[in-house]
Amino acid sequence: MKQPYHPGDIVYIILRNPHAQSVANVQQAAVVKNPENPSQLALFLHENYYPLTEEFAIYRTEGEAEAAYQEAFGVPDIEGFYG
Repeated sequence: MKQPYHPGDIVYIILRNPHAQSVANVQQAAVVKNPENPSQLALFLHENYYPLTEEFAIYRTEGEAEAAYQEAFGVPDIEGFYG
């Protein structure tokens, strides 16, 4: 991990919808001790634990995550959104 994280840190990640890979959004997550391996950290999100690995793009602020989201996915066309 590039930055040290500690239990109790609140971070932001870009999370893709597992049922529609073209859908993603910024989600808040908590850094916690991994209940399956207390010597490691995990992300707690939507009542689930995810091992804290390099697979996640983790941001310290919501603003940083939103900027990365817009860079990766563009700005949504709200006017043309119907649903």
